[in-house]
Amino acid sequence: MKLKIIIFIFMGLIASSVSAHQQKMATTTVSFNHRVNNIEVMHKFYLHDAEHAVRDLFDPSADMLGSKATQDSFAEYVQTHFAIDVNGTKKLPLKFVGLELDGKYIWIYQETAIPKQVAELSISNGALQELWPAQLNLVNIEGKGELQSLLFSESDRWLKVSLAE
Repeated sequence: MKLKIIIFIFMGLIASSVSAHQQKMATTTVSFNHRVNNIEVMHKFYLHDAEHAVRDLFDPSADMLGSKATQDSFAEYVQTHFAIDVNGTKKLPLKFVGLELDGKYIWIYQETAIPKQVAELSISNGALQELWPAQLNLVNIEGKGELQSLLFSESDRWLKVSLAE
């Protein structure tokens, strides 16, 4: 009986690891860096997802690994699907800093100056959701009070978070 339970658990672990990447998900960190007075934005996508996306979005023969132009196109796409609004009145001008291929991930970096008064952020993050309705985009906000997270599903356009002053 014990052996059957162990085999069942082992098979479950194998099945979950094989399907672990079946759910599409990306993570973005919005970090208040008070040392340099910037908000730093770091988007992390699975390279595998980005490769499929550029083929669907731009060109069936697009090459994410071998083409800097394809990488830049994907970075531009991500930037057009992400926005931050401060206190419900001001959309932040996010500047593209760069991108990086890192193992099985592609990172896209943006930054902007920290506004004088920041009590609330409204964030929009719809990257890849028009391709894959099950795409989830997690946004973590850190460096301004306690860590807070927002989870964007297909139906979410803007989500809000209140910040400590």
